[in-house]
Amino acid sequence: MQLDPDWEYVADGVMGGVSQGRASKAEIAGRAAMRLTGQVSLENNGGFVQMAFDLGDGSFDASAWDGIELQVYGNDEEYDLRVRTDELERPWHSFRADFIAPPKWTTIRIPFTAFEPHRTDKSFDPARLRRIGVLAIGREFEADVAVATVSFYTE
Repeated sequence: MQLDPDWEYVADGVMGGVSQGRASKAEIAGRAAMRLTGQVSLENNGGFVQMAFDLGDGSFDASAWDGIELQVYGNDEEYDLRVRTDELERPWHSFRADFIAPPKWTTIRIPFTAFEPHRTDKSFDPARLRRIGVLAIGREFEADVAVATVSFYTE
């Protein structure tokens, strides 16, 4: 099931950090995509730039699928795919999985079983999915990753 995300940009400035970036529509190697670019800085307890979208007003039941599939193009750096469920209460609570974005269009499949809890003791439940995000995080580097499609997949 292919999604139609309404991406928004978020950076560590919400917590006092100084990372700079943006999310913008772009055509890359012949494909329309949303592109996250920026400079990740660890100053002032910062360390991320992100593009993310909500799956409606409440939660979305994705339990009929096995995971999330992305069509990505990047700069050979590691990025996080983060998901949030309606059970998570704090902005820093999430479930995360890493991926590399190579400098060519590549299909990345991340099974729901690969998502690790971050700063929460909750277990990931795909029946309660609320938000999906792509982040450049945790180290100083130049972010440049594009996403052409986001889908749920089954094996």
